[in-house]
Amino acid sequence: MMIGGFAALMLQSLHPLAMAGVDQYSDYRTDPIGRLNRTARFITTTTFGSRPAAEEAIAVVRRIHSHVHGTAPDGRRFRADDPELLTWVHTTEVRSFLTGYQVYAPRRLRLTDAECDTYYAQAALVAEALGAVEVPRSVHAVEQYLDRMRPQLRVTPAALESIRFLRGFGRNRRERWVTHLLMSGSVGLLPAWARAQLGIHRPAAVRIAWDRPRATAVGRVLGWARGPSEIHAAARARLAVAPGRDV
Repeated sequence: MMIGGFAALMLQSLHPLAMAGVDQYSDYRTDPIGRLNRTARFITTTTFGSRPAAEEAIAVVRRIHSHVHGTAPDGRRFRADDPELLTWVHTTEVRSFLTGYQVYAPRRLRLTDAECDTYYAQAALVAEALGAVEVPRSVHAVEQYLDRMRPQLRVTPAALESIRFLRGFGRNRRERWVTHLLMSGSVGLLPAWARAQLGIHRPAAVRIAWDRPRATAVGRVLGWARGPSEIHAAARARLAVAPGRDV
């Protein structure tokens, strides 16, 4: 999730209006840990939480979004509850999470093409509840959507600042080292055109033979240190009681 999350943030930064909202409203510079935890909590709740818990989390985000609006450096107005911006943020996020899973999960656990489409279709329900429109629901639809969006994307000073911040993120040397390894691993999840726009020139051999094994090792250590997920266990318990039902 963290490797995919870093990739999502880099990809999302290429949309000037989405990045303007982050630049003007996000507290990622002053409270990066809190920002990370809030985002992780929302994703975990809407993925594994009960329906009431997910609906409450979505309602909270919608209220916050209603107050986020302004003017980008290029003079265009933006709103966090803009349906098209919500679709961009959602699509880049789930695409990055899925790509991260397919790259870093054990081979025996990776998803089939049909299962990937199911993931996108199920995740789209959360995006639509937030207000997104025309949300891609398959691998093919997601890649087509990204191709359509490319003419609107460009690197802004705010985007470069956010990436520099991510690369140096950490409260101490150990955390900064871990972040560096995860960020390096996330670069390989980006589409080639996104890496080019962001000015990231890291050869494929380095990404595959050096970055990926190190990020895999760090991810497994973090997973072990975290321990069993209570919300994941609760989700499995609900499904065991009511298999096939919306719980």
